[in-house]
Amino acid sequence: MADAEAGRQKAMRAVQAMYDRYNVLAAKRPENHVDFDRQVMKDLKLIDAGLDGSCTFELHVAPSYGNLNDVMHGGAAGVIFDMATTSALCPVAKPGYWEFMGGVTRSLYISYLKAVPIGVTVRISSKVVAVGKQMALIRGSMTSPDGKVIYSTCEHHKVNAPVFPQNRDARIPWDDEFEEQWGIGKYAKNKGVSSKI
Repeated sequence: MADAEAGRQKAMRAVQAMYDRYNVLAAKRPENHVDFDRQVMKDLKLIDAGLDGSCTFELHVAPSYGNLNDVMHGGAAGVIFDMATTSALCPVAKPGYWEFMGGVTRSLYISYLKAVPIGVTVRISSKVVAVGKQMALIRGSMTSPDGKVIYSTCEHHKVNAPVFPQNRDARIPWDDEFEEQWGIGKYAKNKGVSSKI
Protein backbone atom coordinates (compact mmCIF):
# COMPACT_ATOMS: atom_id res chain seq x y z
CA MET A 1 0.00 0.00 0.00
CA ALA A 2 2.88 2.37 0.82
CA ASP A 3 4.46 1.65 -2.59
CA ALA A 4 1.18 2.47 -4.35
CA GLU A 5 0.92 5.81 -2.54
CA ALA A 6 4.59 6.59 -3.26
CA GLY A 7 3.94 5.88 -6.95
CA ARG A 8 0.86 8.10 -6.90
CA GLN A 9 2.80 10.94 -5.29
CA LYS A 10 5.61 10.61 -7.83
CA ALA A 11 3.11 10.67 -10.71
CA MET A 12 1.44 13.74 -9.21
CA ARG A 13 4.82 15.51 -9.00
CA ALA A 14 5.57 14.59 -12.61
CA VAL A 15 2.28 16.07 -13.82
CA GLN A 16 2.59 19.15 -11.61
CA ALA A 17 6.08 19.72 -13.01
CA MET A 18 4.64 20.33 -16.48
CA TYR A 19 2.42 23.06 -15.04
CA ASP A 20 5.25 24.54 -12.98
CA ARG A 21 7.53 24.74 -16.04
CA TYR A 22 4.71 26.23 -18.10
CA ASN A 23 4.26 28.96 -15.48
CA VAL A 24 7.99 29.74 -15.41
CA LEU A 25 8.01 30.05 -19.20
CA ALA A 26 4.77 32.06 -19.32
CA ALA A 27 6.21 34.53 -16.79
CA LYS A 28 9.04 35.30 -19.24
CA ARG A 29 6.61 36.40 -21.95
CA PRO A 30 5.97 40.11 -22.56
CA GLU A 31 3.36 41.48 -20.17
CA ASN A 32 0.70 41.93 -22.87
CA HIS A 33 1.31 38.49 -24.45
CA VAL A 34 -1.32 35.91 -23.52
CA ASP A 35 -0.93 32.36 -24.79
CA PHE A 36 -4.10 30.63 -25.95
CA ASP A 37 -3.78 27.85 -23.36
CA ARG A 38 -2.69 29.97 -20.38
CA GLN A 39 -6.11 30.19 -18.68
CA VAL A 40 -6.68 26.45 -19.04
CA MET A 41 -3.28 25.71 -17.51
CA LYS A 42 -4.15 28.02 -14.62
CA ASP A 43 -7.66 26.61 -14.05
CA LEU A 44 -6.98 22.87 -14.23
CA LYS A 45 -6.69 21.50 -10.67
CA LEU A 46 -4.81 18.21 -10.36
CA ILE A 47 -6.77 15.62 -8.36
CA ASP A 48 -4.94 12.36 -9.05
CA ALA A 49 -2.26 10.75 -11.22
CA GLY A 50 -0.75 7.32 -11.74
CA LEU A 51 2.56 5.97 -12.99
CA ASP A 52 0.53 4.05 -15.59
CA GLY A 53 0.02 7.32 -17.49
CA SER A 54 -3.20 8.57 -16.00
CA CYS A 55 -4.34 11.80 -14.44
CA THR A 56 -7.50 13.48 -13.26
CA PHE A 57 -8.28 17.18 -13.03
CA GLU A 58 -11.20 19.32 -12.00
CA LEU A 59 -12.06 22.61 -13.66
CA HIS A 60 -14.65 25.25 -12.83
CA VAL A 61 -16.38 26.28 -16.07
CA ALA A 62 -16.14 30.07 -15.91
CA PRO A 63 -18.04 32.31 -18.36
CA SER A 64 -14.84 32.80 -20.37
CA TYR A 65 -15.20 29.16 -21.53
CA GLY A 66 -18.75 29.73 -22.75
CA ASN A 67 -20.64 30.71 -25.87
CA LEU A 68 -23.85 32.68 -26.48
CA ASN A 69 -25.89 29.66 -25.40
CA ASP A 70 -24.33 29.84 -21.92
CA VAL A 71 -22.66 26.47 -22.28
CA MET A 72 -19.01 25.52 -22.76
CA HIS A 73 -17.77 26.32 -26.27
CA GLY A 74 -16.62 23.24 -28.18
CA GLY A 75 -13.30 24.94 -28.92
CA ALA A 76 -12.75 25.47 -25.19
CA ALA A 77 -13.33 21.76 -24.63
CA GLY A 78 -10.68 21.09 -27.28
CA VAL A 79 -8.03 23.15 -25.49
CA ILE A 80 -8.99 21.64 -22.12
CA PHE A 81 -8.72 18.10 -23.47
CA ASP A 82 -5.46 18.91 -25.29
CA MET A 83 -3.76 20.00 -22.08
CA ALA A 84 -5.34 17.42 -19.76
CA THR A 85 -4.58 14.44 -21.99
CA THR A 86 -1.05 15.67 -22.70
CA SER A 87 -0.54 15.71 -18.93
CA ALA A 88 -1.09 11.94 -18.77
CA LEU A 89 2.23 11.47 -20.58
CA CYS A 90 4.18 13.15 -17.76
CA PRO A 91 4.39 10.08 -15.46
CA VAL A 92 5.78 7.92 -18.30
CA ALA A 93 8.29 10.52 -19.56
CA LYS A 94 12.03 9.95 -19.46
CA PRO A 95 14.96 11.75 -21.09
CA GLY A 96 14.28 12.11 -24.80
CA TYR A 97 10.94 10.34 -24.41
CA TRP A 98 7.78 12.43 -24.11
CA GLU A 99 9.37 15.21 -22.08
CA PHE A 100 7.85 18.64 -21.38
CA MET A 101 4.47 19.14 -23.10
CA GLY A 102 4.57 15.65 -24.58
CA GLY A 103 5.23 16.39 -28.23
CA VAL A 104 2.65 17.80 -30.62
CA THR A 105 -0.93 16.91 -31.49
CA ARG A 106 -1.49 14.80 -34.57
CA SER A 107 -5.25 14.60 -34.13
CA LEU A 108 -7.78 15.27 -31.41
CA TYR A 109 -11.21 13.69 -31.79
CA ILE A 110 -13.95 14.87 -29.46
CA SER A 111 -17.42 13.41 -29.08
CA TYR A 112 -19.75 15.98 -27.53
CA LEU A 113 -22.46 14.11 -25.67
CA LYS A 114 -24.11 16.74 -23.46
CA ALA A 115 -23.73 20.51 -23.15
CA VAL A 116 -21.63 21.71 -20.21
CA PRO A 117 -23.44 24.54 -18.38
CA ILE A 118 -21.47 27.61 -17.36
CA GLY A 119 -20.78 27.64 -13.62
CA VAL A 120 -20.43 23.87 -13.06
CA THR A 121 -17.29 21.98 -12.14
CA VAL A 122 -16.19 19.20 -14.47
CA ARG A 123 -13.80 16.32 -13.96
CA ILE A 124 -11.38 15.51 -16.78
CA SER A 125 -9.82 12.04 -16.67
CA SER A 126 -7.05 11.00 -19.05
CA LYS A 127 -5.31 7.67 -19.65
CA VAL A 128 -2.44 6.73 -21.93
CA VAL A 129 -3.68 3.81 -24.04
CA ALA A 130 -0.53 3.26 -26.09
CA VAL A 131 2.85 4.99 -26.16
CA GLY A 132 5.94 4.34 -28.24
CA LYS A 133 9.03 6.28 -29.25
CA GLN A 134 7.20 8.49 -31.74
CA MET A 135 3.44 8.09 -31.30
CA ALA A 136 1.04 8.04 -28.37
CA LEU A 137 -2.69 7.63 -27.93
CA ILE A 138 -4.45 9.08 -24.90
CA ARG A 139 -8.16 8.86 -24.14
CA GLY A 140 -10.04 11.34 -22.03
CA SER A 141 -13.46 12.03 -20.63
CA MET A 142 -15.16 15.12 -19.23
CA THR A 143 -17.79 14.29 -16.62
CA SER A 144 -19.56 15.66 -13.60
CA PRO A 145 -17.40 15.25 -10.47
CA ASP A 146 -19.43 12.21 -9.40
CA GLY A 147 -19.11 10.66 -12.87
CA LYS A 148 -22.86 10.38 -13.38
CA VAL A 149 -22.98 12.84 -16.30
CA ILE A 150 -20.64 12.32 -19.26
CA TYR A 151 -20.30 15.58 -21.17
CA SER A 152 -17.72 14.49 -23.76
CA THR A 153 -14.97 12.04 -24.56
CA CYS A 154 -11.82 12.38 -26.62
CA GLU A 155 -9.09 10.45 -28.37
CA HIS A 156 -5.80 12.32 -28.62
CA HIS A 157 -3.03 11.15 -30.96
CA LYS A 158 0.37 12.74 -30.34
CA VAL A 159 3.75 12.75 -32.07
CA ASN A 160 6.89 12.97 -29.93
CA ALA A 161 8.98 16.10 -30.53
CA PRO A 162 12.24 17.36 -29.03
CA VAL A 163 12.04 19.87 -26.21
CA PHE A 164 13.07 23.40 -27.20
CA PRO A 165 16.38 24.29 -25.48
CA GLN A 166 14.85 27.41 -23.90
CA ASN A 167 12.11 25.25 -22.39
CA ARG A 168 14.66 22.81 -20.97
CA ASP A 169 16.63 25.73 -19.52
CA ALA A 170 13.62 26.83 -17.43
CA ARG A 171 14.62 24.76 -14.41
CA ILE A 172 12.13 23.69 -11.75
CA PRO A 173 12.61 21.54 -8.61
CA TRP A 174 11.28 18.41 -10.39
CA ASP A 175 14.28 18.49 -12.77
CA ASP A 176 16.67 17.41 -10.00
CA GLU A 177 14.50 14.42 -9.08
CA PHE A 178 13.95 13.53 -12.75
CA GLU A 179 17.67 13.74 -13.60
CA GLU A 180 18.67 11.85 -10.46
CA GLN A 181 16.30 9.03 -11.42
CA TRP A 182 17.88 8.76 -14.86
CA GLY A 183 21.46 9.51 -13.70
CA ILE A 184 22.04 12.39 -16.11
CA GLY A 185 22.03 15.71 -14.29
CA LYS A 186 25.21 15.49 -12.22
CA TYR A 187 27.32 14.32 -15.15
CA ALA A 188 25.98 17.01 -17.46
CA LYS A 189 26.59 19.78 -14.92
CA ASN A 190 30.07 18.63 -13.85
CA LYS A 191 31.42 17.95 -17.32
CA GLY A 192 30.05 21.07 -18.96
CA VAL A 193 28.01 18.85 -21.26
CA SER A 194 24.65 20.10 -22.46
CA SER A 195 21.77 18.45 -20.64
CA LYS A 196 19.94 18.19 -23.97
CA ILE A 197 19.32 14.53 -24.67
